[in-house]
Amino acid sequence: MFARTTTPWPLVTLFTAGYLAPYLLPTTVGRLDAGLPLSATQAGAVGSALLSSSAAAGFLLASRVDRVGPRTLARIGLALAVIGYSSAAFTHAVPAVVAGAVMGGFGSGTATTVAASGIAAERDPHRASTLGLLCVSALAGAVYLTVPHLGAGHGRPLAAIALTSLAVWPLTGRLPVRTATPHTRVEAAGLPHRRAGLVLAATLLCWSLAQNSLWGVSGRIGIDQAHLSEVTVGAVFAIALGTGLVGVIGAGALGTRLGRAVPIGAGTALIAGCIVLSASAHDLRTFATGEIAWNTVYPIVLSYVLGLAASLDPRGRWAVLVGAASSLGTAAGPLVGSVLSARAGFPAMGVILAVGLVVIAVPMTGVALYTGGRLLLPGTVRRRGGTPGAVVAASGGIPTGPVPEIGAPEQPVVEIPLDTPAIPAQGAYDTAGPRHAGATATGSGG
Repeated sequence: MFARTTTPWPLVTLFTAGYLAPYLLPTTVGRLDAGLPLSATQAGAVGSALLSSSAAAGFLLASRVDRVGPRTLARIGLALAVIGYSSAAFTHAVPAVVAGAVMGGFGSGTATTVAASGIAAERDPHRASTLGLLCVSALAGAVYLTVPHLGAGHGRPLAAIALTSLAVWPLTGRLPVRTATPHTRVEAAGLPHRRAGLVLAATLLCWSLAQNSLWGVSGRIGIDQAHLSEVTVGAVFAIALGTGLVGVIGAGALGTRLGRAVPIGAGTALIAGCIVLSASAHDLRTFATGEIAWNTVYPIVLSYVLGLAASLDPRGRWAVLVGAASSLGTAAGPLVGSVLSARAGFPAMGVILAVGLVVIAVPMTGVALYTGGRLLLPGTVRRRGGTPGAVVAASGGIPTGPVPEIGAPEQPVVEIPLDTPAIPAQGAYDTAGPRHAGATATGSGG
């Protein structure tokens, strides 16, 4: 579906535009609370509505990227993002802000859907996902450093998302147009690895919910509980996202040498500890340590989870559906975080979220272990690393046995000695080249 290039920059930038809204969630929710007649819980609900719309786009469009065409769908998504976020940024009417945020969220989700489908079809989906996370982390860090100096108001972070979507638009010309290539019988068989995909989608929903329950109220923790200024909190976030870049670069260099189970399981346990530390912060030192450590580990684990989802289906459907489930958890995060912090306080909220993360780390690690040594679907052949390479479609039907992965360890060759070696008859051999009738008669008699 997508042309294989060394670095798929159109997909990476599209991924960046789609993921920027969740990364800017703390400042977006905080400024909605401060700049509009909304309570903290109501502002969190607006953030949840934005991200719910983004998740809905993923669920609706997961199987329609081929049908509509990547270029067309990407441009529709970016247009919705520009119009929606711009209208929300330049109005103070709460209903108009909510409507614009929902429209922009749907556009972000559409862009993310196209990017996820394309990345799943890349030769190295883990590398492409890592590059996307690298770009969005760098951009979000720059926004956190810049926005506090541009004045008050709810529109600055929303306008930043709109401008990013507008800047990515010219690169969509390098995406493929709609193709009329019919699907093979392997594709028509439905989603592969249904059980593993469903478990991964359900656990990632809860994983993202826990992450963004804290992320959505991190600004309030820094300002209200740690008594820091908005500029200081923004600087902490920027540094945290900067260290996240280092983590993502390290994850990209490491690749899948350790597999995916260890980074996902151990990384989630580390994130749980960081959440407890950050939620209990009452000073700059504790707050900065928790946020920086958390944002360093978070994108590493996420890159491996996205790579795991991409490996489940060569058409990228599981990558999109798992990403949409993650967006759904992200969407509920601000509201859940606001309710938990209002009723139990920030420290207790951190403990609750950490316990939940440790529990869901078990099935996530199980999926990574299962798929790490899986046999491929009958009829599919993949290149080294598990990315789709070719489809075997025999005229008599799909083969009944599993096809081993190319690049897997070869079976040892065992020499079997024969008791009596076969001695060929001399008459079975003759000189090469054209044979004349006389030569044939002579040769056959020898």
